[in-house]
Amino acid sequence: MVLADNWTFGDAILVALWVFFLIMWLWILIAIIGDLFRDHTVSAVAKVLWVIALVLVPFLTALVYIVVRGRGMAERNAKQVQQAQQQMDDYIRQTAGESNVGDQLHKLDELRNKGSISQEEFDSAKAKLLSV
Repeated sequence: MVLADNWTFGDAILVALWVFFLIMWLWILIAIIGDLFRDHTVSAVAKVLWVIALVLVPFLTALVYIVVRGRGMAERNAKQVQQAQQQMDDYIRQTAGESNVGDQLHKLDELRNKGSISQEEFDSAKAKLLSV
């Protein structure tokens, strides 16, 4: 453990910063490549060229990509989030059904108040709803 004996607090901070910037850089690359392949308006040749440029000249290519295609990148991301939200809303509506127990209890109460059903029928239907 000779290496650990020579480490200072400054060295630990420096390593933590390097790790932070490495993770940030990988995140940026993944975001760029993900956006590139999510965009269906770009040809396959252009996608390959972007990826090759990212490998050969990564910092410059990433900066150019963000400047040139940054607005579209944000729009595609917002569109994907909106589609995911719509799918989740559809799934919740499908799973939960159109009306919930509270709505059904309210309808039963209205029927009882109008005299369409008796108190016993109301109590029976209410017990069925609440037991589900």
